[in-house]
Amino acid sequence: MTSATPADVVGRLTVEQKARLVGGASYWTTADLPGVPAVFLADGPHGVRRLDPANGAIAGADPATCFPPAVALGATFDVRLAERVGAAIGAEAAERGVGVVLGPGVNIKRSPLCGRNFEYVSEDPLLAGHVGAALVNGIQSAGVGACVKHFVANDQETERLRVSADIDERTLREIHLRPFQRVVTEARPWTVMSSYNRVNGTYVGEDPRLLTRVLRDEWGFDGLVMSDWLAVNDRTAALRAGLDLEMPAPGEARVRQLVGAVSSGDLPEQDLDRAAERVVALARRVHDAEGPADATDLVDHHELAREAATRAIVLLRNEPVARDGETTPAPLLPLAKDARVAVVGELARTPRYQGAGSSQVVPTRLDDALTALTQDFPDLAFAPGYALGREAGDDTALAAEAIAEASDADVVLFFAGLPDDAEAEGRDRTHIDLPTVQVDLLESVLDVNPRVVVVLSNGSVVRLPFADRVPALVEGWLLGQAGGPATADVLTGRVNPSGRLSETIPHRLADGPAYLDFPGEDLHVRYAEGVFVGHRWYDARDIDVAFPFGHGLSYTTFGYEGLTVTTGDDALRATLTVTNTGDVPGREVVQCYLGRDTSAVARPPRVLAAFDVVELEPGESRRVELTVPLGELSHWSTRDGRWVTEGGTWRVDVGASSRDVRESREVQVPGDDAVRPLTRGSTLREAAADPTAGPLVNGALEAMDEDVREMALAIPLGRMPFVPDAGVSEKQLADLIALSDGSAGRFKRTAAKVLGSVSARRRHGPR
Repeated sequence: MTSATPADVVGRLTVEQKARLVGGASYWTTADLPGVPAVFLADGPHGVRRLDPANGAIAGADPATCFPPAVALGATFDVRLAERVGAAIGAEAAERGVGVVLGPGVNIKRSPLCGRNFEYVSEDPLLAGHVGAALVNGIQSAGVGACVKHFVANDQETERLRVSADIDERTLREIHLRPFQRVVTEARPWTVMSSYNRVNGTYVGEDPRLLTRVLRDEWGFDGLVMSDWLAVNDRTAALRAGLDLEMPAPGEARVRQLVGAVSSGDLPEQDLDRAAERVVALARRVHDAEGPADATDLVDHHELAREAATRAIVLLRNEPVARDGETTPAPLLPLAKDARVAVVGELARTPRYQGAGSSQVVPTRLDDALTALTQDFPDLAFAPGYALGREAGDDTALAAEAIAEASDADVVLFFAGLPDDAEAEGRDRTHIDLPTVQVDLLESVLDVNPRVVVVLSNGSVVRLPFADRVPALVEGWLLGQAGGPATADVLTGRVNPSGRLSETIPHRLADGPAYLDFPGEDLHVRYAEGVFVGHRWYDARDIDVAFPFGHGLSYTTFGYEGLTVTTGDDALRATLTVTNTGDVPGREVVQCYLGRDTSAVARPPRVLAAFDVVELEPGESRRVELTVPLGELSHWSTRDGRWVTEGGTWRVDVGASSRDVRESREVQVPGDDAVRPLTRGSTLREAAADPTAGPLVNGALEAMDEDVREMALAIPLGRMPFVPDAGVSEKQLADLIALSDGSAGRFKRTAAKVLGSVSARRRHGPR
């Protein structure tokens, strides 16, 4: 590439050329102009989907490894694994001439009804941010750009091109912006994709506060912002706000519009130049990283996909159940090698391995669970039981066959899940129930054989009314092209399950935080749950759930002991010993939560603050250190417009889920609580907390009854001159607020007058 700077290149272009440069040239490429080579973009949150640039059709995409989607990667809690998957995606992208991979997605799962939840990591912003950053680091290690999306609050598909997500600032900062902030500041993605929706009435793509002041000025983002496909509403406003590239290909009408806007003065040319320079910088970055791409080893990548899938599977339940001839009941899983196994469910033979929409990947191969299990149990019986895509129908014969096979088996593997059209980009779900035909068949199978293992396939949580009736329950999510053998690995015990729930499974949809507000009305959706999303909501309200956030069982057991907590200048460190107390090797996801019993703001009992994965042999112990940057303790103060850490006592909970706390300690944390200057709007309570005025106010309060004191503390200082019989002048009020001349005596007398007047009103009533 030439040594000329992006500004030099843009300076040699005409206004028309610059207008052409800030829009795509096709569905998947940027413009090719003098000194600016085109960049090929490809969908790829969980695999490279390289399509013909001339159209957007999914059919005919180049085959690539279909790794487990984000819903599954999130359940691994394994950032090192996520980075390896990202590196493999980046390598396949480079081999296929792709310059930017359009992923990962780190939007928050505020409702299980979002049709695109399978593309997102978690209900928790910390987990979503860490996994997202790991994927970006992996992708970009291959010399390919990543594009974190969809910035921000694109948490539903209903009316996604127009809906306004109405969110208070604290919730926006702590929950919905937080994963993007972590990805941007820690992984430095080359690009960010602006979302379709509006936030508080303004399209994100036209919001200078979000695209420039937050993303660039606060977080230091120095890459390119592109639109989601067909997301631009007002291109001139979007350019002014900081949206650099419009995709896919807006055409000549847009070029003429921008040229006219510059000519009329509606669009400052420097705004167009700024966006064009960022497109040039991206093109240079992509092509400077290009070189002879090594042929990727698709066999190795398939094995990596299998490893990721096994680590994503969550063992929800595994209760002892008696087998004929056994005197001691034992858990159904792992399967006994001599077991007579019946497999029921078409999903075992026809896997659902990814969601529908723009993230679909054409896999290099596709392995199913039935074939993999047959290798372990050559004599297993199989019955499809139901037809996919049918809620009901002429399945009587299929059901009868399944019931007959189940009745003769030592153990039944019942595969259940959602059909392809239940979860897709562009539409939301209307319920979280499994198809009735599957649930009815399961109940019939349980009637003839209680030894049933249910294996689920779904991209977001489903209701599990049968959970207490089945002895073993496996959450299999969507597992990518190698999910079949991965499932067999876990069921047989070749791999000890270590997945953990990255989203809470409720008993019913109505228990969820967004139930009354999803998907909104009149093109507005209220985020009325505030910061209480996911496990924060359920734990704060002590709502009984089917399975809590972070939950997941193992074929071994783990002990926790010896928790110590220390604080330094930059971080809190929780250190403890974890021991494999069982008989087989296993991986434990150690989770650290923080909480406060008293706070100036509403808080859940505990919030995920750190996590790590430790792999242990039977009897092995290891010291695990979980580091929590002190910034994780802060909340967004809407009053001060900044992050604030409350000082004092914090509780550190370490355990195996948000509701399985094994060790707790309290620690003192220095705060940076805001000390606000007193104003006429300050209350006596705030004056009492003021470093200078506080001792004087508290001295005057000591003689008052508690109920009178509480009423007095709520009075704004500016109302003191108007309290009956107070005798407080504006001059005295100014002295009280300023305290700049050291007139402590006068302040004390003034405070006493006001407090005395309030006390009298309390005794005698209003006059």
